Amino acid sequence: MSEYLFSLRASLTEVGFARSAADTIRSAAPELFTSWNHFQASYDRLPLDDYMADLGRYRRRRYAVYHMSDQGQIRAQHQPHFQTANYNWLNGNVERWFQEIETEVADSATLNAALKMCFDLFAPLRPEVQNWHTEVHQFRIEACAEKHGLPTPEGVHRDGVDFVLVLLVKRENIVAGTTTLHDPNGVKISEFTLTEPGDAVWIDDQRLFHGVTAVQPADPSKAAYRDVLVVTLKPVLGELNP
Repeated sequence: MSEYLFSLRASLTEVGFARSAADTIRSAAPELFTSWNHFQASYDRLPLDDYMADLGRYRRRRYAVYHMSDQGQIRAQHQPHFQTANYNWLNGNVERWFQEIETEVADSATLNAALKMCFDLFAPLRPEVQNWHTEVHQFRIEACAEKHGLPTPEGVHRDGVDFVLVLLVKRENIVAGTTTLHDPNGVKISEFTLTEPGDAVWIDDQRLFHGVTAVQPADPSKAAYRDVLVVTLKPVLGELNP
């Protein structure tokens, strides 16, 4: 694992992002897949995101906050997700109280392995940071023939954090959903599509902007969706308040 993390960290340092293929992660961090089927199934229970300013009904999600340090990870009290309009022009400047990630999901080997991998990968890049405010989002973006789903309805953006993990959990009957990465001048530096459950991209949010193209059903007569886990890390400011 340490050698694999070293290679990812080198890519983050050099170009601001790193990609992981599912098969590679499975070899380097098999614990991520220990409870994968149960973790994946939890996406079928995600409630609608009622905070969409575009009135969209295509996004489902749950949310939790953790604090991570060398001492491990602690789930914080439930709290709202907040971004300023500088980072999210569509849904910014609003305290969004999403429903909590279910306890069995929070306790799962899969989620805890994902969090540990984030800490082990990202923390050495900011050694001066002692504690990390870590937000965890489960997203399902649904699509139908009449309405495409928007994984990033705010467009190409930064999240206003230090680091971001986007881990594909499942793609069902969709096309597109291409990830794009851009430098601060808006120049596209990479694009690719996460296609296999376990494919991931790790992003230095201080250096790059990112977005995902709209998804649409391959077969309009069947359910179509894209499930991802998004984990963001930023330094804890002031006293740690669990």
